[in-house]
Amino acid sequence: MNRNPLPSSDALVFFGATGDLAYKQIFPALQKMIERGKLNVPVVGVAKSGWNIDQFRDRVRDSLTQHGGVNEAAFAKLVGLLKYIDGDYQDPATFEQLRKTLAGAKFPLHYLAIPPSLFGPVVEALGQSGCAHGGRVIVEKPFGRDLESAQKLNGILHSVFDETDIFRIDHYLGKEAVENLLCFRFANTFFEPIWNRNYIDSVQITMAEAFGVEGRGGFYDQVGAIRDVIQNHMLQVVALLAMEPPTDTYSESLHDEQMKVLRMIPPLDPAHTVRGQFRGYLEERGVAAHSQTETFAAVRLEVDSWRWAGVPFLIRAGKCLQVTATEVLVKLRRPPVGKSLPGSNYFRFRVSPDLSLSLGAKIKRPGEGLESMPVELSAVTESQGELQPYERLLTDAMHGDAMLFVRQDAVEAAWSVVEPVLDDATPVHVYEPGTWGPGEADGLAADTGGWHNPQVSPASSSA
Repeated sequence: MNRNPLPSSDALVFFGATGDLAYKQIFPALQKMIERGKLNVPVVGVAKSGWNIDQFRDRVRDSLTQHGGVNEAAFAKLVGLLKYIDGDYQDPATFEQLRKTLAGAKFPLHYLAIPPSLFGPVVEALGQSGCAHGGRVIVEKPFGRDLESAQKLNGILHSVFDETDIFRIDHYLGKEAVENLLCFRFANTFFEPIWNRNYIDSVQITMAEAFGVEGRGGFYDQVGAIRDVIQNHMLQVVALLAMEPPTDTYSESLHDEQMKVLRMIPPLDPAHTVRGQFRGYLEERGVAAHSQTETFAAVRLEVDSWRWAGVPFLIRAGKCLQVTATEVLVKLRRPPVGKSLPGSNYFRFRVSPDLSLSLGAKIKRPGEGLESMPVELSAVTESQGELQPYERLLTDAMHGDAMLFVRQDAVEAAWSVVEPVLDDATPVHVYEPGTWGPGEADGLAADTGGWHNPQVSPASSSA
């Protein structure tokens, strides 16, 4: 919740209205918002496609048909709210038309679902045209390519909008399962006494994808795994796991605690970083012939705080791995009487493709003696009625709730963490598709019992 509620947006403008992101994510989210009674303001799409409003409406229907289905009543209402402006983002006439279309709107929300190279020109044009007055802006990731470019982008944003009106969207933070990490930890008192270096041996986060770059080789070759998911998604999960309890559930308190964690992570050491590239990547369309872009990255870091000193945090993310799944494994130290027994207690948080919050424990094996055996106790195995990330985040931004968005200082702190291992700071090791990445990554986790490899049931993998 916001401690000081802001006025709700009275218009939603999204640039890139005919693009892939709008087609796959935004239009389905808008229909869901209407179904839940969360959207009743003009929705203005802006793009340069040579379309008219009827073609735009057809695009919306096709999007809904392909991604979740058409709710005829909600679609009819959405069509009534839709407006479309066809124009070049660098043409002042486009923004003059937008200003006229927004006549009467005092608090417009502008969503930049466009390539990062256009963020600056569009934001500056919003300011020059008066369209930004009283408004807010949502910026899609990536927020720069490194610390310097992130600082430059933030400078442009702040030249037009106040920080409280800037919403840096990381759809990962809108996932129900990621929010459950935060809730499960702070809503249960049994965690606090053991959630520290005295009881926790190591923390692992794995984000595995069984697929490759899916025809997006030209884009991905400019990014790589570290920029694509570790600098943002994975470090945000580290912050949620390692942060101190916020003083309240308003956004600034939560962001302050996340920021403290990011500041306590030393810059990554190339010696504790392994990059990989799946065999066949160089044959993907758009990929440079001798590309050194990583499709896999594994890093080892520490959080230099009183709570976490000495506890290794191991992160890996990659494409063309064995399964598609994201899991967090928090391994506890072995009890004194269990030093000679294999395994240890753990908490396992499955983030995707399904939600699972589980505790690894030991019980007596049936039969004579006191030999133990491992069991897993599940607190949550599924979640019903959850909001999809873009539905939740768009709704929050329209209400001025920044809880699940990323603050400027956190963006820059995360870039500072990964800066030493960007680009060609470490060699790239080739790995076979369908494996768990290059064998060189095994050494990072050797002293913690090795990597935990998520398993996906047939039902989950087909969901």
